[in-house]
Amino acid sequence: MIELANVQKAFGANRVLQGVNLTIPKGTSMVIIGGSGTGKSVLLKCILGLVRHDAGSITLDGQDVTTAPRDAFLARFGMLFQGGALFDSLTVWENVAFRLLRGAGRLPQEEARAIALEKLRRVGLQPRVADLLPAELSGGMQKRVGLARAIAAQPEIIFFDEPTTGLDPIMAGVINDLIREIVVEMGATAMTITHDMTSVRAIADNVAMLHDGLIRWTGPVGSLDSADDPYVQQFIHGRATGPIAAVR
Repeated sequence: MIELANVQKAFGANRVLQGVNLTIPKGTSMVIIGGSGTGKSVLLKCILGLVRHDAGSITLDGQDVTTAPRDAFLARFGMLFQGGALFDSLTVWENVAFRLLRGAGRLPQEEARAIALEKLRRVGLQPRVADLLPAELSGGMQKRVGLARAIAAQPEIIFFDEPTTGLDPIMAGVINDLIREIVVEMGATAMTITHDMTSVRAIADNVAMLHDGLIRWTGPVGSLDSADDPYVQQFIHGRATGPIAAVR
């Protein structure tokens, strides 16, 4: 569904992506691993067209993402942001229904609220939270609201940006399980960027290792531990010594 060929992006002298090649098959869950500052978020933004890549090509179902009609293109995506990114002046249900209440395909408020309540139920939140403000929720609950918003419009593709950052191990496990269940139920294509190896093993079909602007290794999650790539082995085991410098 998504194909990247020799994708490059620089900010001044900082060459963030130096020729990324990656294929994400339809209906699969791809997890991109790598340390902080290796270009994972930039790669995601390039796919969405929020950042224009300098060279190479990115296609969605064979169509160049830079020439796709923006509204129709972005409508195919859902996004769970690292910090939740909820609108603090909107209630929980209004956050979940944000896309449903705007644009050419906007729904009546009553219908949008009903969908929001159903999505909240799907992520394990009771109807009583619907009229609360995000500030009245715990971090784990805010992350669930963000997940409900990501799936509210039934997207074909869902991006997850560090979905378990800031959560305790139990809540992180809950979020990982929800992501896996929802992606399978929806038949969606998923792309996650993370450095949390527990998340990788819980939600990935395939894994790609991004380092110094290049994909160093890619393969099924079941092959991760036996990968012979030294970058992968150092990263997944958290070793201080190896080809990845501890100080950037």
